Amino acid sequence: MSDSRQLYGLKDLREKLSERGYKMTPQRKEILKIFVEQRNSHHMSAEDVYSILRENDSEIGLATVYRALDLLSELGILVRLDFGDGCARYELNTADPKVHHHHHLICLNCKKVIEFEEDLLDELEARVAAKSGFEILNHEVKFFGYCSDCRKRISE
Repeated sequence: MSDSRQLYGLKDLREKLSERGYKMTPQRKEILKIFVEQRNSHHMSAEDVYSILRENDSEIGLATVYRALDLLSELGILVRLDFGDGCARYELNTADPKVHHHHHLICLNCKKVIEFEEDLLDELEARVAAKSGFEILNHEVKFFGYCSDCRKRISE
């Protein structure tokens, strides 16, 4: 994890909700707890979250999960990710909005998503901003291709 990322706890997330006029409901707390505790399970879909809730004997329904994820991403607590496969995925927004997020390598075969943090677009961003007069706050990069495991299987 780069220095630009902070680790949030539930108390911090409660404060972020409160600042925007929302309460930490038991359902939101349970869903956010999953993201805090599952830091290594990035890019969770609503179905992934629902599955974890079911494993924990939660009675939160899938529709509630979808509503909570939509609200939490709208508030900037979660980041909604689209990897081009029709399935929205989410992760905690742990980066300073003025510092670029990590980027993604997406395998077209096995659908594995690999994160990388190197930011190579600073110079391009500066040129685009200077030429257009547009204030760029962030960008997102996705590379689509084949991971090393799939490339090995294809070449065999």
